Amino acid sequence: MTTRSAKTSNMLDVKSSLLLIVDVQEKLMPVISEQKNVISNIVKLVTFGELVNIPIVYTEQYKLGATMPEIKERLSHSEQILKKEFNCFINDNFRKRIDSSKISSLIVAGVETHICICQTALEAIGQYNVHVVSDAVSSRTRANHKVGIERMFQSSVVITSTEMVMFELLKKADTEEFKKTLELIK
Repeated sequence: MTTRSAKTSNMLDVKSSLLLIVDVQEKLMPVISEQKNVISNIVKLVTFGELVNIPIVYTEQYKLGATMPEIKERLSHSEQILKKEFNCFINDNFRKRIDSSKISSLIVAGVETHICICQTALEAIGQYNVHVVSDAVSSRTRANHKVGIERMFQSSVVITSTEMVMFELLKKADTEEFKKTLELIK
């Protein structure tokens, strides 16, 4: 296992970030709180990730069906990891993929906040700067979502939002990517 020390700055950078989409699958999403908003924000993040060329990895949990079609259609250049584990880091294929990357920041979206998102984020602390996108994660209940966010925050995970991630990665407004991002968030 490769251990990386996290950067002293928690600011995201395109060259050192990876977007992780966790278990946004057909059999699970119908029971997820705020599912339409979560899916919409994940679509924005994936579209933006492609626009600024950050690597994207997505996971699918055993027996929960395929990734939601509106998200999957945008993931053609992304790597899929199949898993049975809740914590992505205890999946050998995931661990190898992340360890072989040159990233220092992990941007996390998906479901469920209090299970797979929380366990993965907590495992990544100390190795990566971990940014959980609060409006692009959810659980079956608002209470579980809230406690998952609180636990991660108490453990030094950066809690952020879809737009915060985009503008932090963009850095400035005088680019073509900025213009396309404005269209994306409208």
